[in-house]
Amino acid sequence: MDDSLNKEIPEVRLRAFRAIDEPDTCALFIEGHTYVLTSIGVTKVTSSKIEWIYNPAVFVIIVESLDGKKIYGGTRVHVAGGTEALPIEQATGKLDPAIYPMVWEYARHGTGEICGLWNSREIAGYGIGSIFLTRAAVAISSQIGLQSLFALCAPYTVNMAKMVGYNIETSIGNEGTFYYPKLDLLATSMILQDVDTLSSANDEERAAIVKLRNELNIIRTEQLRKKTIVIHYEIKIPNLEKWDLKQTIIEFNKTHMTKEIEDSPLNIL
Repeated sequence: MDDSLNKEIPEVRLRAFRAIDEPDTCALFIEGHTYVLTSIGVTKVTSSKIEWIYNPAVFVIIVESLDGKKIYGGTRVHVAGGTEALPIEQATGKLDPAIYPMVWEYARHGTGEICGLWNSREIAGYGIGSIFLTRAAVAISSQIGLQSLFALCAPYTVNMAKMVGYNIETSIGNEGTFYYPKLDLLATSMILQDVDTLSSANDEERAAIVKLRNELNIIRTEQLRKKTIVIHYEIKIPNLEKWDLKQTIIEFNKTHMTKEIEDSPLNIL
């Protein structure tokens, strides 16, 4: 573990921000995420592209040292209607175009996707790269105004996603699964349909997410598998008064209509 962390009970900050507000931090996020992916032999994954730094509809959560000098992990919430398609659309659209009208149906009421989840080896085993970042991502989605969330999950994160309220979307792919990002890796498409009520989440996760919504900036001692970590949550998103979900939905509708026209066959008499 990193020398700057207490080896018995690490203490870190988990905070949220809009990507366009902190390009330098986003660059560090990309560096850490890329290192983790390449270490397991993955070199092509849509959620690791860098265009999202400039996307006004992307929100980032990082776990960092208290002095802010090192990032130990993170995840992102992409909102449909930004300057690029959702990562799940980019990843699966050529394999099953049904993902496009599905996202559009949900996007009319505000939808997004949790993606790019990672953690470094220094903090492995404490739940950072799994449940604590996922809880926070679902919690901030309420601030953003989203009603639903997509996810493309690796096998080891499917059960975790179910715990916070996701269900497998079996109408696309092979009963919801795709070989992605390479042929020997399986990804599962999932949807959380009710961000507000979390009716499908288990009781423990629902309670934890609601507590984070009610206390966005709080210090909590968390435990997972007999390991303890102190997390300084700072998930009240700065500058949120500059965010306009309604306009983002309008932009998504314009893009969708243009795509329909471009993709429709010509009927020449």
